[in-house]
Amino acid sequence: MEVRPRVGVSSCLLGEEVRFNGGHKRYRFLTDELGPHVDWVPYCPEVSIGLGTPREPIRLTADGRLVNRSGTADHTAAMAGLPLPAGLDGYVFKAKSPSCGIRAIPRYGEDGLATGHDGRGLYAGRVLTAFPLLAVEDEGRLNDAALREAFCERIFAAARLRSLLSGPWSAGDLAAFHARHKLQLLAHDPARYRAAGRVAAAGGAEAAYRDLFLAAMATRATPGRTANALQHAYSRIGRQLDRPRRLDLVARIEACRRGEEPLSVPIALLAHYASGGDFPWLAEQTFLRPFPAALRLRHAVSVGGG
Repeated sequence: MEVRPRVGVSSCLLGEEVRFNGGHKRYRFLTDELGPHVDWVPYCPEVSIGLGTPREPIRLTADGRLVNRSGTADHTAAMAGLPLPAGLDGYVFKAKSPSCGIRAIPRYGEDGLATGHDGRGLYAGRVLTAFPLLAVEDEGRLNDAALREAFCERIFAAARLRSLLSGPWSAGDLAAFHARHKLQLLAHDPARYRAAGRVAAAGGAEAAYRDLFLAAMATRATPGRTANALQHAYSRIGRQLDRPRRLDLVARIEACRRGEEPLSVPIALLAHYASGGDFPWLAEQTFLRPFPAALRLRHAVSVGGG
């Protein structure tokens, strides 16, 4: 059974009425599509510091403080004192929020005018500083198919690693884990894949392996590296395929490299070949099923190169 990621989320995105106006910002991808496969850890830092619902809106100042719009209350210290989450595999923050936004938050001067749009929500900033390898997005960016896929891939990979390391495990268990993730890691970061492999082969220093694995998954999987990973899979099974199937698989891999076909096409072929039982190494690769199929990802065409 697939491990369920533990994902922090701004409460309003799940439909909780905690917004400054007493409303919510329910995001249906989270509640209806991703929700059945993850364990949410909802949180609203503004409610947690005692602000009511509804409430006067808050904003970031040019010097990094968090105040109410009228400037009569400073919530900076209270926000800085909130406990940080633990044991999460990812976090979805509310976009444009002065407490939870992760990018492009307006900063306001004493005259009430915006001095820039380069701020970060105070609570979100603390989370990102404390957990720099955590998979983090806001709901606005999750509208992008490629970013949505990348986020889901990272949280499920992190959950599998957390599951392994949270119980009794041996160096052999870690080596097997690393082997199952070979193609997935090669598509993201071949150098860190090799470095993590050396850690696993040496007996497995937990913190070192975790950092390398999560940093590799945080690196963007380019069409070029993804096609190279697919080519590696082909090299392991190609001799056992007849010539028409070999030629077809190679053509699909190269079409994926050029951005002419989505990754789902060569992956479907590899998964079909693996399902017959003749390729146990391939059947175990997380690259074929990095997240639940019900999420309907991997069908967007990537831009070639890289």
